[in-house]
Amino acid sequence: MKNLINEKDEEGRRLKALAEYRILGTEPESCYDDITQIAARTCHVPISLMTLVDKDRQWFKSKVGFQKNETKRDWSFCTHAIKENQPLVIQDAFLDKRFVDNPLVTGDPKIRFYAGFPLKNNDGNKLGTLCVIDRKPGSLNEEQCSIMVLLAKQIVSFLELRKRSLNLLDALSHLHHQEGILSVCSYCREVRNKDGDWQHIEKYLANVSDIRFSHGVCDSCMERHFPDVVEAWNKNEYMPSS
Repeated sequence: MKNLINEKDEEGRRLKALAEYRILGTEPESCYDDITQIAARTCHVPISLMTLVDKDRQWFKSKVGFQKNETKRDWSFCTHAIKENQPLVIQDAFLDKRFVDNPLVTGDPKIRFYAGFPLKNNDGNKLGTLCVIDRKPGSLNEEQCSIMVLLAKQIVSFLELRKRSLNLLDALSHLHHQEGILSVCSYCREVRNKDGDWQHIEKYLANVSDIRFSHGVCDSCMERHFPDVVEAWNKNEYMPSS
């Protein structure tokens, strides 16, 4: 019973994490399509999919050699793959009792070989897979598996970039909805939040989004605060080589 409760909680966290990317049902994008094309060519198979496992379905953000946009989760090989800590490789579905009667094996696309590489985000949630499929038994060598792991990581990087970009847009939208005005101190440049408290702009944006900051020095501030450094750079840049 305890294990069932833990699995339910884990699935709830996974679905919540998936929803945060706001990607289900979106249009195809070349950054993902390029990866599924590379996967299919690397593994010499006719079908490659980027799948996202939703509550009752698996949805395909990108697909090569397969026409449907989604299938039932009950039929999904990828549902099994996201439960594994390693890639799930099925060399011949006819010889695996979990899949021998699966409608995706007995019917289109007539899966015999399947290899699914989980899309695992930084919090450990497995959102779906990058998978390759063939209509005949098969296998992957070590190099192919290594490339697939890297491609799956690249997909997760794109997903994280998408989430950060959407959260930044949300934060900017939040600013605009405050009657178009954000109170900024004329001296220290802190901003007033909705509770009336003054905060540094970075802390304010961090509270209304998941934006993280890196710091540098712009050209104008370099010239104003570090003129000696700028002068040394300029001399070095234009100094004739000996």
